[in-house]
Amino acid sequence: MKRPSLSLLLVLALGGALLLWWYISRPGPPRVELVAVSEGAIERLVANTRAGTVKACRRARLAPSLGGQIARLEVHEGDRVGAGELLLELWNRDLVARVELAEREAEAATARARAACLHAEQAEREAERQRRLDTRAMTSEEALDRAQTAARAGAAECEAARANAEVSQAQVGVARAELERTRLVAPFAGVVAEVSGELNEYVTPSPPGIPTPPAIDLIDDACYYISAPIDEVDAARIALGLEARITLDAFGDRVFAGVVRRIAPYVFDQEKQARTVEIEVVMTEPPTDTPLLAGYSADVEIVVERREQVLQLPTAAIQTGLTPSVLLFDPTSGRLQRREIRTGIENWERTEIRSGLAPGDRVARTLGGEDVTDGTRIEPAP
Repeated sequence: MKRPSLSLLLVLALGGALLLWWYISRPGPPRVELVAVSEGAIERLVANTRAGTVKACRRARLAPSLGGQIARLEVHEGDRVGAGELLLELWNRDLVARVELAEREAEAATARARAACLHAEQAEREAERQRRLDTRAMTSEEALDRAQTAARAGAAECEAARANAEVSQAQVGVARAELERTRLVAPFAGVVAEVSGELNEYVTPSPPGIPTPPAIDLIDDACYYISAPIDEVDAARIALGLEARITLDAFGDRVFAGVVRRIAPYVFDQEKQARTVEIEVVMTEPPTDTPLLAGYSADVEIVVERREQVLQLPTAAIQTGLTPSVLLFDPTSGRLQRREIRTGIENWERTEIRSGLAPGDRVARTLGGEDVTDGTRIEPAP
């Protein structure tokens, strides 16, 4: 029998080595992270489309109703004031003098009215004496007539003098009202956020249609709420009293509970912006360690529906389309199988599974990648 040639042996050895190298280095099944179908609570959420804003329940941008020079400035930025406290006063010596003049004129008018009424009382007593004398035929008819006419005239003069005194008192009220227009007082207790003006500077009220900086910006820091825009598509789901969750950039990952207290009765449709509905949310438990500040940016999630103990999966594991589906792992074959499912409520993280899966089933957590499809043999990732 003829022995194989040396070259043939070398070829066979090389082929075997290549085959062994291919077997050893061949790619194994891809590792895929799996997630099990579990039971728990799930919520349907509605969130704001743009950043919301923390606002004070009461904020007044105050300015005098008259223009003038600042004569007294009683507060500075950051000061806390009470309701009715004087904030600033314009130069008003002319109005103060006018009030004093009106008060003196009122006093004089009151004195004249008192004198006129005393004369009227005297004329009435004289008329009464003439009537008694007339009953005893001891006076003339002419004297009686003069006395009665004088009494009636005195009564009329007393009434007119009293009316003039009341007019003078009203003039005092007018003068005082004019004086009050030069004084700016706090409409409520709060903290002064900003002061625009210094002593002897001239301030003017804002004319219609021309916004000017307020002389004093006053904030009631005892009460805050969050104003946030909601897309018009989600507006119909929101109702007063719904639970909300609030996050603020200034507070990091902390979440605060809130309640919807107001829904705007119209849709905001400014040009080049998505149409939104403004809502207001109040914190049920505001932070106590760090004060809130008006103007903070805030995000709001409103819980419009909540279900307890339902099957659920991460939303990223579900392939959307005409029929939602997942890649179910078959432990017997080690392959992924496409499984159609029926879903319920969902949010960004979790989706309710109504049918198609059972508790404990494991599916691919993330979809995508050409090497992970229906029928792919995989190795479950740790």
